[in-house]
Amino acid sequence: MLKLDFVVLMVANDPWQKHGTREVASASDRLAMVQAAIAGVDGLLAGDDEITRGGPSYTADTLAVLHERYRDAEIFTIVGDDAAAKFGSWQRADEIAKQSTLVVVDRPGSPLLPPSEFDWHRVEVPRLEVSSSDLRARFIDGRPLEYLVSDEVLQVISERGLYGS
Repeated sequence: MLKLDFVVLMVANDPWQKHGTREVASASDRLAMVQAAIAGVDGLLAGDDEITRGGPSYTADTLAVLHERYRDAEIFTIVGDDAAAKFGSWQRADEIAKQSTLVVVDRPGSPLLPPSEFDWHRVEVPRLEVSSSDLRARFIDGRPLEYLVSDEVLQVISERGLYGS
């Protein structure tokens, strides 16, 4: 295991890789959902640096800010296997690999592999057959979300009128 002191869940201001694929909740709405999801969980922090900076969100820029803030810390970039598989298309991927330790969270049986030209640490977690697209569809269709989304996150979704609520 990685034995991390804490994890910053960084919320992208403008997730450029999702342009044109589907409508994305606003940065402030996504930040509110992350904050609700991790409220009271030791070691998890919601990061808004990319929102504050504005414009497209690039991990290399965010890592520069984090290195400035946490000067003596070893910084890890943790991504799911789906994001890792596309890592070669990220802006300044080589720079990201130099600025941080790359970690891919694998799901057992996943066919996705990160690009071999980068050195990845692999962490395996239990496979959950759920995706953000599935959660949005379940919410829109009125299907139950118990055990998939916390009551606090559902409250944010409802209060902000997200996903057709």
